[in-house]
Amino acid sequence: MRSILKWFPAFVFVVMSCENGFAQKMITPGENLVIDGVPAISSGIAEQVRKYTESRSAAFADWHPTKREMLISTRFGNTPQLHEIRMPGGARRQLTFLEEPVQSATWEPKNGEYFVFSRDTGGNEFGQLYRFDVATGDVALLTDGGRSQNGGIVWNRAKTQFVYGTTRRNGADRDLWLMDPLRPEASRALVELSGGGWSALDWSPDDSTIVARQYLSINQSVLWMIDVAKGTKKELTDPKEVTAWSGAEYSADGASLYLTSDQGSEFQRLGKMDLKTGAIEWLTSDITWDVDGFDVSPDGKSLAFLVNEAGASRAFLLSTATGKYAAIEGLPAGVISGAAWHSNSNDIAFSVNSARSTSDVYSYTLDSKKIERWTESELGGLVPETLVEPELVRWKSFDGLEISGFLYRAPSKFSGKRPVIINIHGGPEGQSRPVFQGRNNFFLNELGVCILYPNVRGSSGYGKTFVALDNGFKREDSVKDIGALLDWIATQPDLDADRIMVTGGSYGGFMTLACATHYNDRIRCSLDVVGISHFGTFLKNTESYRRDLRRVEYGDERDPKMSSYFEEISPLNSARKIQKPLFVVQGGNDPRVPLSEAEQIVARVKQNGSPVWYLMAKDEGHGFRKKNNTDYQFFATIEFIRKFLLP
Repeated sequence: MRSILKWFPAFVFVVMSCENGFAQKMITPGENLVIDGVPAISSGIAEQVRKYTESRSAAFADWHPTKREMLISTRFGNTPQLHEIRMPGGARRQLTFLEEPVQSATWEPKNGEYFVFSRDTGGNEFGQLYRFDVATGDVALLTDGGRSQNGGIVWNRAKTQFVYGTTRRNGADRDLWLMDPLRPEASRALVELSGGGWSALDWSPDDSTIVARQYLSINQSVLWMIDVAKGTKKELTDPKEVTAWSGAEYSADGASLYLTSDQGSEFQRLGKMDLKTGAIEWLTSDITWDVDGFDVSPDGKSLAFLVNEAGASRAFLLSTATGKYAAIEGLPAGVISGAAWHSNSNDIAFSVNSARSTSDVYSYTLDSKKIERWTESELGGLVPETLVEPELVRWKSFDGLEISGFLYRAPSKFSGKRPVIINIHGGPEGQSRPVFQGRNNFFLNELGVCILYPNVRGSSGYGKTFVALDNGFKREDSVKDIGALLDWIATQPDLDADRIMVTGGSYGGFMTLACATHYNDRIRCSLDVVGISHFGTFLKNTESYRRDLRRVEYGDERDPKMSSYFEEISPLNSARKIQKPLFVVQGGNDPRVPLSEAEQIVARVKQNGSPVWYLMAKDEGHGFRKKNNTDYQFFATIEFIRKFLLP
C-alpha cells in the first residue's frame, strides 16, 4: 500500500492505493486536531454533505454614528469577521481579515473614524480590545495582551471615552476601567471590585455616574451606582435580596432608570426606578414571560424591548411619555436579538433567527413603520421550505413537574419508527429555542433521525422557580427529567425508543455523561462536547474569574457535604456503567470546562472495552468556532451516528 498526500485548505486528503486497484481518498485531520479511536473518514462524505456545511449567518454589531450604515459579523472564509453594509440588501464589505473570529464591535460614536473590537486567541476567551482605523486599515492593540478578559464597552455621553470590564489586576476580579482609545496608555482603573460578575450598563446623561451590575447567580444580582469622579460605589438594590436584576439604562433626564427584574414576579419585567425614592413602576406586568432585552432611544422618547415567549421572540415599542407599548409588526417569526437604536432615534436593528432561516439582520423605522432586511445570508444550497420546523412537546417528570422541549421530526419520506437524538443545552441556565439547525438538518433530511431539544428543570425562560430547581443537591433531578423523556419517547408511535443517542455541550455534556451512566441500557450511544465529568475537578480547574459564580449554581466543593455529593453524582466515578459507544469532543484552550475533564473521562471509559472516540482541537476553546474544525467534527459525528445509532 502506498499513500499520496494532497493538501486542501481545510484538510489533508490521503489517497490510498489498495491491492484491488481501487483508489479511495480519505480525510485526515490537520496537525491542530488530535484524534483517538475515530476511524478514517472517506473524502466522499465532504461532497455528500456540502450543502449542509456552507450556510452563513449574519449578526448585527453596531450602527454607524452619523450614517445609516452598520457593522455586522459574518463568515466568508474560515472564521466570522467584521463587515460594513451601507444600505439594506447592500454588499457586505469585509473590514477585518484575521485568523481568529471577530464577532462584536462598537463604532467611535462621534464621526465613525474607527471602531473598537474584541478578539481572543484559540478560543481561550482572554479577549483583548483593538482599534481599527478606517482610513488606514491599521489595527492597534489597546489592552494588556495577556491572560486577561477585556470587554463590555459602554461609551460616555460626551463620546470621549468608554468604560469596560477587565480581569487584568489578578485574573479573578473584574474591575471597571476608563479608556480613550486614541490614548490607551492613559487608561486608568475607575473602581476595583471583588468577583468576576461585574459589568457596566450605562452612563448618566451628565457623565457623572455609571450604573453597573454585580452578577452573583441567575437568581441574584445587584445594581450599583458608581461615582466617576470619586471612583466610589453605592447600591441601588438590596445586596441581600435574592432578586435578579438585568439591564438598566438612564432616562433622558437622568432622574430614573429603566430596568428589568424578577422582583415580585416569576418573570423578568420591565420597570422604571425613581432614583430619589427607589420606587419602581412596573410597566409590563401583563406579560407573563421574560423581557430579555431592551434599549432606550438616544432621544429618550422611545424604548424597544424583546419578550421570550416559550422560546420564540416578540419585539415591542414603548413610549416613555405614556408607558404604553405595542408589538412591532412585520419582523419574521423566530428568535430575535439586538434591539439596538441608531443615533437618529428612528431606526432599530435586530438579528433574527428561525428554523428555516439562519441569523440575518433587519431594521424597523419608526416614522414609516417599515421593516427592511439588511442581509440575506446564503443557505449553501438548502431550500428553506424543505427544512423541518419544530413542534413544542411536553411530558411529566418523576415528580409530576411538566417539562417541555422542541421536537424536529424526520420528513414523512422516512417510514417506520425513527431514531432520536436528544440534544441537551448548556448553561445550565440556558434554553433551547427554535433556531436554524444548520448541519443538523443533514440528520433530519438525509438520515431520517428526529432531534429533540429538552428544556429540563434549571432552564431559563420558564420563571425563577423553575430555573432554581436543579441547584446544589437537586442536580440529578434534571437527569431524571431525561429519564421521563425516555419514557415519553417509548409512547410515541413514530419514535424508536430502541435507537436513542444523547448529546450536549458544556453542562449539556455533563448531562450527556450522566445519562450514559444512569440510562446505559436505554440508549445506543452518546456524544459529549466540552462536558463536565466531575464537578469537583471542574471547579478546581476552571478559570478563577468564574469559579465563585459556578459554585453558586453547582455547589461549593470546599463544603465536605457538597464534596461528598459531587463524588456520588460524578460521571467519572460511575464511568464503569458506560458500556455503549461514547464520542468526546474538546477544545484544548477551553477556560470554562478544562481539557482535563475530557481526558479523564476518556481514559476511564476506555477501560470498559466499549468504543470510545476522542477529538480535540488545539486551537479551539469552549466549542469549535473555525469552519475547518467544525466540518471535521461534523464528518466524524455522521460516521458515529451511522455506525452506532442507525443500525
